[in-house]
Amino acid sequence: MPIFNDTKVAFADKTDAQLRKAYWMFKMIEQPALTNLGTSVLNFTVHNNFPFVNTIVKNTLFEQFVGGETREESMKAVKQLFKRGVGSIFDYSIEGKEDEETFDAVCKEIKDIVKFSVGNPAIPFIVFKPTAFGRIDLYEAVGKKTELTSSQKEEWARVVKRFDEVCKLCHEHDKKVMVDAEETWMQDAADQLCEEMMEKYNQEKPIVWNTIQMYRTGRLEYMEQNLQRAREKNYFIGYKIVRGAYMEKERARAAEKGYADPIQPTKEASDKNYNSGIDFVMNHLDKVSAFFGTHNEISSELVMVKMKVKGLENKHQNIYFGQLYGMSDNITFYLSDKGYNAAKYLPYGPVKDVVPYLTRRARENTSVAGQTGRELGLIKKELDRRRK
Repeated sequence: MPIFNDTKVAFADKTDAQLRKAYWMFKMIEQPALTNLGTSVLNFTVHNNFPFVNTIVKNTLFEQFVGGETREESMKAVKQLFKRGVGSIFDYSIEGKEDEETFDAVCKEIKDIVKFSVGNPAIPFIVFKPTAFGRIDLYEAVGKKTELTSSQKEEWARVVKRFDEVCKLCHEHDKKVMVDAEETWMQDAADQLCEEMMEKYNQEKPIVWNTIQMYRTGRLEYMEQNLQRAREKNYFIGYKIVRGAYMEKERARAAEKGYADPIQPTKEASDKNYNSGIDFVMNHLDKVSAFFGTHNEISSELVMVKMKVKGLENKHQNIYFGQLYGMSDNITFYLSDKGYNAAKYLPYGPVKDVVPYLTRRARENTSVAGQTGRELGLIKKELDRRRK
């Protein structure tokens, strides 16, 4: 979209050298075969502690997509973003671990983020993944209402306790917390927990925010049902609205297990569903707030247009926009430049622990048609502009 093509605004903080490095990184990610090979090799070398791998990762993928290894190290990026009016959402990006010790450690880290961010408007949201607090198989069993064993009941009670501790702390410190969405087979239990936390802590304002994946079928119906429940129970709703990122995995599992594909049949259907989600929010701003997490220019502009039609100020307290750190700067910084509530998801964590996140993001970028090519085109446009 023409309004999101101002590369001077998008890359104002980037040096020529940083842009050239980003260009070659996206150039590699653009090639699926190279990405799959590279990410497999990267995971292997990091897992086996190959020498110099950490340094290489920190100077390439890590530098582009991650704030730092710690919150303190990431504050440089937080401050730089906030100078441009962009908030940061710390994303402790530890993935692929399923032991109680790790769940407790991650819960403590999330609570530390809450305390770390108190009084700092540069960090407007807290975020965590449901599977950072419990096993995906347990969420699935709870969602299916399977009879749990005694040990599973105790395990689930610990998951609920971690959710509640974080949401309660956010409520006490007036910090908004978003719960990410994951695979469909665990989402019913996560939705139920989010609803319980909203009823408990969203009595005065939206503190707890659930994530809605609009590439799924049935999500609009879920939002309608949840709104009816919120009106009956008298609480506010916060939603992060995204398209989704597990399409291939979802379709493969549905085919393997013989159940209906939970994903919209086409990209156009997903886009239509996302835009219907925008309408839903705009029609119920008395109860619903939304964080539109999207790298799609058309959807971003549609939100802006609908805000204007309704006579809403750009910095309306119920509406936020967000993108991932290191991507779609053309959207983020245009929005912040025009006074909208804009934020970046800012991952952080030790190199070895963040590599699974980085490789997943690289594969996602490869699978989203046109995304990497758009990044390359914008970077090239800015480098050409600077040479003139």
